[in-house]
Amino acid sequence: MGRVALWVATGAAVALLLLTSATAGVVSSVFEGGGGGGSCAGAVTAPGATPAGLSAEQARYASVIVTVGERMRVPVRGWVIAVATALQESSLINHGHLGPNNDHDSLGLFQQRPSQGWGTPEQIMNPEYAAATFYERLLAVPGWERLPLTDAAQKVQRSAYPDAYAKHETRATEIVAAYTGGTLPVCDGAPISASGWTRPVPGTAGSGFRTADRPGHDGVDIMAPKGTVIRAASGGVVVRVRCIVGGESWEPTGGPMPCDSDGYLGLGGCGWYADIRHSGDITSRYCHMVRQPTVTVGQTVIAGQPIGHVGSSGNSSGPHLHYEIHEGGSSPVDPVPFMRQRGVPL
Repeated sequence: MGRVALWVATGAAVALLLLTSATAGVVSSVFEGGGGGGSCAGAVTAPGATPAGLSAEQARYASVIVTVGERMRVPVRGWVIAVATALQESSLINHGHLGPNNDHDSLGLFQQRPSQGWGTPEQIMNPEYAAATFYERLLAVPGWERLPLTDAAQKVQRSAYPDAYAKHETRATEIVAAYTGGTLPVCDGAPISASGWTRPVPGTAGSGFRTADRPGHDGVDIMAPKGTVIRAASGGVVVRVRCIVGGESWEPTGGPMPCDSDGYLGLGGCGWYADIRHSGDITSRYCHMVRQPTVTVGQTVIAGQPIGHVGSSGNSSGPHLHYEIHEGGSSPVDPVPFMRQRGVPL
């Protein structure tokens, strides 16, 4: 029986896993083709301890998912999606048939179903095969890297509980980071980081968060020319589009608004701005747009999607993006370390 060898980091050791010929055909076809177009060669390392409080069994299967993703040249964001999916579907346990408790004919780490074309029961119970087939279907989803994690996972799994994957994103990110030396690399300079975040605009971050001379400055200012496209820093839902000038707030009306002209220091207000709610109860805010944002309340956006243009409306001395991050609903945090932790230095 033909076999393909994969070196997999598990716990503090490195173990050799062997793929049977049933798996090798699926895996090798993607390995040789370069998979997702992003190279992360050499990214996986053996963690110093079992990551994120997993059991030895869970860590073993997490390492399989990560390493298959690396060998298939799937961008690291895909590894996070795959681990989060396995956490939801099986708690990272390679379940066999559970008798009366089984969900239809679902099996394995990803609860894949033979009757839905995922393979034979024997193939699905092979963790390497299961991970490879998950990645194959993920890579076939147009724009999957820019989708919110739960949307990308759902397009592969087609679960009866499509929103369930989001709650595992933080833990899955921590697990993958443990296998990449504590960091999440952006493969081949991909614009979307492994954690699903990207820069809202190019440029240099100035006017820091709550400095001594500006203790009420709840974000950072990223310098960019007027008209520069502002992009959603991560996938989510637009929860606010508003014009604030001089302490007064207006909802968009479709007609002329006070924010349609440049502001000045001392005027007060964020000018034209938009808020986007992301998974994990995180909200990003984008201020001083040159005109009304191009998105509407309730609209779902993907990472990197244009949402408006840099301007100088409201309390502003010149064109820039005032960028804020709020955790837990309303608490502002410094965007610089927040974004750095997600693989996106400002």
